[in-house]
Amino acid sequence: MLSFSLRFTGLTAGDKIYPAVDEVRGTEGESVTLTCNYETTDDDVFLYWYRHHSDLQAPQFILWKGARDLNSYEYIPDKRYESQTSRSSTELTIRKLTPEDTALYYCALETQ
Repeated sequence: MLSFSLRFTGLTAGDKIYPAVDEVRGTEGESVTLTCNYETTDDDVFLYWYRHHSDLQAPQFILWKGARDLNSYEYIPDKRYESQTSRSSTELTIRKLTPEDTALYYCALETQ
């Protein structure tokens, strides 16, 4: 069984972003969905996901996706990942889990 710990960062003054749950577990070969909720008054919002394997490496970029007015913009280089956004949350789905997916996952919020 794989264990996923979630930590979230990337706040801008007056904005909030926080995990829906602190830990998600999955089984090799299956899919899991990680969720964070956010609050902002801005309509131009970008949401980012990163993963961090160890303190010996920098966090690895996974994807970014526009939300609210920018909902059609996204960059997801690895097709095992999928992201859904709403006006108050973002989800990261990881398909076909492998042991290498065990990591800390970060969600970040950027407003324009």
